[in-house]
Amino acid sequence: MTAGHFPSAPKGLRRPGLLAAALGIGLLAAAPARADLRMCNMTSSRVGVALGYRDSQGWVTEGWWNLNSRACETLLKGQLASRFYYVYAIDYDRGGEWSGRSFMCTREREFTIRGTEDCLARGFDRNGFFEVDTGEQKSWTVQLTETNRPGGQ
Repeated sequence: MTAGHFPSAPKGLRRPGLLAAALGIGLLAAAPARADLRMCNMTSSRVGVALGYRDSQGWVTEGWWNLNSRACETLLKGQLASRFYYVYAIDYDRGGEWSGRSFMCTREREFTIRGTEDCLARGFDRNGFFEVDTGEQKSWTVQLTETNRPGGQ
């Protein structure tokens, strides 16, 4: 599959017992005119990614981006408006997830969800996202690796 929104996250890959892991974060080395939030999948598996952030109207979560092995994808184009972003990712091929303690709403198919409250009551899933502190940089890249995946193989 090509990079882009992934229409359906397989049910069998959610592992609620896995904990968040450290992640490799680096400043994007790009031309000065370019500013984006990028995600790089440095694993040997396909990975599905959901993103959470605060905009002028409140909290929003979006997903799924499908990243092939050893590929990068721009999740947000343009200068970053927030310091903190939140990521939840699942490994489609080997199972497991990258997660954290910031709970937000998701669903199995492509989504944009406003608000983080009452996910289950509103008919959504509830997953823990890990926090990415961009240090107020205008560009940022998050790298998912084999070694920072809990339960990684």
